[in-house]
Amino acid sequence: MTATATSTPPPAAPKVSGGSGRTRLSFPVVLLIVAGALLALSAVRAITGAQDVTSAGQISAALAMAVPIGLAGLGGLWAERAGVVNIGLEGMMILGTFFGAWAGWQTSPWLGVLAGVIGGMLGGLLHAVATVTFGVDHIISGIAINILALGFTTYFAKLWFNTGDAAAKGGSPKQSPPADDITSVTIPGLSGWLHSIEKHHWFFVSDVAGVIGGLITNVSLLTILAALLFVVTFFVMWKTSFGLRLRSCGENPVAAESLGVNVYRYKYIAVIISGGMAGLGGAFLSLVTSHIYNEGQTGGRGYIGLAAMIFGNWRPGGLAMGAGLFGFADALQLRNGGESVHALLLLLFVVLAVLAAWKLYCKSFVQGAVSAVIAAAVLVWYLATDTVPTEFVSATPYIVTLLVLSLSAQRLRMPKADGMRYRKGQGK
Repeated sequence: MTATATSTPPPAAPKVSGGSGRTRLSFPVVLLIVAGALLALSAVRAITGAQDVTSAGQISAALAMAVPIGLAGLGGLWAERAGVVNIGLEGMMILGTFFGAWAGWQTSPWLGVLAGVIGGMLGGLLHAVATVTFGVDHIISGIAINILALGFTTYFAKLWFNTGDAAAKGGSPKQSPPADDITSVTIPGLSGWLHSIEKHHWFFVSDVAGVIGGLITNVSLLTILAALLFVVTFFVMWKTSFGLRLRSCGENPVAAESLGVNVYRYKYIAVIISGGMAGLGGAFLSLVTSHIYNEGQTGGRGYIGLAAMIFGNWRPGGLAMGAGLFGFADALQLRNGGESVHALLLLLFVVLAVLAAWKLYCKSFVQGAVSAVIAAAVLVWYLATDTVPTEFVSATPYIVTLLVLSLSAQRLRMPKADGMRYRKGQGK
């Protein structure tokens, strides 16, 4: 008589592709989408006469505003791909602005950048200890870090910036002395040639010239470093075994542990890197955008960065597009763009009208009707006014955030174990 031995099959490797069952956009398709968006902006400029919509100055300001948002979003991507929700990005950015300015005015701006990164990493380490080691709810820990960072920087700004040499050089209880500039680069010859084409206001051609000119004129070296970090993040996350293991912790940590992955270690690494990215975004604000630390200068960009990450479906390419969109909206308020925002109401009407038609075609009658009503209201607003109030312009980045997330919510797919409490050995 023979006995049939039964054996338990080994656990399947966790699926960490990050896909949602939809076809990913190829690079040519992305270029077509960008070209279509630029064509739409060109049409809006030609119809309304709002020349600043695609000017080199607007694009340059949008790029500067997109960098801290993108870096905060990149920090969120690192943490959430490992399964840790990082609401504390805003607080880590605050630490980056403070330590970046504190070291920057005393030494050199690049040492300030390093100090800002370290400050953000300390915030990330605190978040990792709370969520990974002690199992604190991720949202509660993140909010606590935001509050602690604000209180810490407010107290030490009064202590360090309002006395002695700092006060003599322009410091106060709410701001630091100014730091030196970080080198900016411009492509000689090409920038001037593009500016001359932009001044002709030719349809589409001048708009392309304005966009490219804004991207190659007075670009900070820190902006170039931020762009490289997006490329490095994509390569590490999706092209290396380290990235595969890290993403497995955010998809199925029990299965990852069964395959020999030290889940705690990877979560710690991801969250600390997340804090460093957010701290770098904060240092950018205090050393490139304004050259000083100012109380409250992050202005919610950590939260907007989190929204850009969600809009980008937890992938670097989509995150970069979202950061660019939010940076464009942020630049409008800085340039007092009442006329530009008013012109963009026409574009918003077209988008909502197309969305309403599509929803009605798909028999989503309630959503289609709501979109149609909002589109009609936007059109009436555009036709009845010549500009928009300053208060509305200031709120533009936050309104754009809400609109984009509401329109893109149906295609999103977060990591399966994102935000879930994990204890070592729980799969046994």
